[in-house]
Amino acid sequence: GDYTVPKKNKSLKIYDLPGHERLRHQVLDQFKGLARGIVYVIDSTSLQKDIKEVAEFLYTVLSDPVVLANAPPILIACNKQDQHLVKGAGFIEKQLQKEMNTLRVTRSAALQQLDGTAGNNNSYLGKRSKDFEFSDLKPMKVQFVECSAVDTSDKDQPGLMEVENWLSTLV
Repeated sequence: GDYTVPKKNKSLKIYDLPGHERLRHQVLDQFKGLARGIVYVIDSTSLQKDIKEVAEFLYTVLSDPVVLANAPPILIACNKQDQHLVKGAGFIEKQLQKEMNTLRVTRSAALQQLDGTAGNNNSYLGKRSKDFEFSDLKPMKVQFVECSAVDTSDKDQPGLMEVENWLSTLV
């Protein structure tokens, strides 16, 4: 759908990737070349049990050749922050970095077994000499924010302001 950026009177086309894995990859392949930015929404309430799946698709997106070539800014939106006992963006970032590091090692080893070489691997994310960190994905910039898609009048709740502010930087 279209999203009009407040105060700038400019619009962005927003594509929502479906949850079904086959459809998700199909839609990603169709629109990834058009992306001026990517918002990756995480359910903060279920991250502990879903972290492997969340990290796997995020790794797939970040290591995609078209995404790497275009290097759009990435926003990791830690949603449902209005719920009790959810982890904050800093904790989620650290957990995802650990899981991405594990994925990086296993995917790299699997590719080496397939082609028999230890040569340059384009799907290897980050710096080879250290554990994975989102800050090493330059020129891609990855930012984490806390948000809640639930409309609340409580000013102490995160709402979507940080997501809206980030989207406004794209136009």
